Amino acid sequence: MLRNYIKITLAVLWRNKFFTFISLFGISLTLATLMVATSLADHTISPQYPELNRDRILYITGIKLYNTQKGEFNAGGLSPYFCNHYLASLKTQEAYGFGRNGDPINTYLNNKKIALVSGFTDEGFWKVMSFHFLEGKPYSKADISNAEKVVVISEKARDDYYGTAATALGKDIVLGDDHYRVIGVVQSNPPLNNYTSADVYFPYTLAKEDWNNQDPRGSYRAFILAPSKAAVSTVQDEFYSMAAKIPLPDKDYDYQFIGADTYLTSFVRAVFNKGNVPSKTGGTRNSTGMTRFFLIIGGLIFLFMLLPTISLININITRILERSSEIGVRKSFGASSRTLVYQFIIENIILTMLGGVIGIVLTLIVLHFLNASGWIEDVQLDFNIRVLTYSLLFCLLFGLLSGVYPAWRMSRMQIIEALKA
Repeated sequence: MLRNYIKITLAVLWRNKFFTFISLFGISLTLATLMVATSLADHTISPQYPELNRDRILYITGIKLYNTQKGEFNAGGLSPYFCNHYLASLKTQEAYGFGRNGDPINTYLNNKKIALVSGFTDEGFWKVMSFHFLEGKPYSKADISNAEKVVVISEKARDDYYGTAATALGKDIVLGDDHYRVIGVVQSNPPLNNYTSADVYFPYTLAKEDWNNQDPRGSYRAFILAPSKAAVSTVQDEFYSMAAKIPLPDKDYDYQFIGADTYLTSFVRAVFNKGNVPSKTGGTRNSTGMTRFFLIIGGLIFLFMLLPTISLININITRILERSSEIGVRKSFGASSRTLVYQFIIENIILTMLGGVIGIVLTLIVLHFLNASGWIEDVQLDFNIRVLTYSLLFCLLFGLLSGVYPAWRMSRMQIIEALKA
């Protein structure tokens, strides 16, 4: 029976070339757009260089202070004191580190300005993250304690300053008004990695601030590396037990929250939970906004697929009207409504899967050009198993959504009505 359905489907698609072309064009374009977006989202969320251990890293982006009586809050980063005093006390972690990035810094070569992005970190930052050193090594705890003027630079910064593939190790580099010695060169870090991306990394003791201040608030973000993926929740529980005992740094507030989250949760919390003012509950993990995030993403995907689905439904209804005499004849010879519905749904799924194959080819072409163009710096978008799985699910969903209603309309047609049409 299935073989007959497939034969009929291919014959119908070949007979109605115009409708087939319009349908395949809409399906493939929609799915290609979704797959490229999925590939970009997958690259952003899944473990990527240098955060190869992202699935066992907890991200601490700052401290939120709340006045629950007035409904006010204040948010900021962490201080080196907080990290070295409180995070160092955790027993179940493998390592911790902290850093900040994003500040512009300029250097000049032959009177030409080279714009760079700076980062300030501790020595633990290099243990938590998986940077690939092309030359040298990271600065040590002794370098940080002595405020040595040493830096780790990216491959891009090295090529811009010293020349392509030149050796930078041990050489001086002028940044701002000061001279620094290059002790390491790392593979460039994609700018999409907003927690770690920089061109030049300095020991945090070189930052122009009172880094020895015992206020837990500051401008840094911290990272805790769990011994394994399974141990993440254990480390998280220990962190929250410790965080509940940290005294409030400001008497104007009566509650504070410090979140230690996985990568996606930290992102969602920052975007959707900025104004969340909880009741005074003392140390509980306040709302992350994950439910809202998934509802919004699901809603956007639904709306994006809704318009082409409606268009395909209209095309399918037109195809049904064109084939009404065929439907009437088959019904008059005993074909049941269920049989005709199954046939039409299978036709639509096959059409959608063909569009999906074309969409996959379009996606591969688009990803190739995006990677070759360097439009997203230091990023290589992949068409991996996850993207392929999502693509197949989108194809099936698209086929069912656009096929069920026309099939139902077809099954309602009476024999006389169909033959007259």
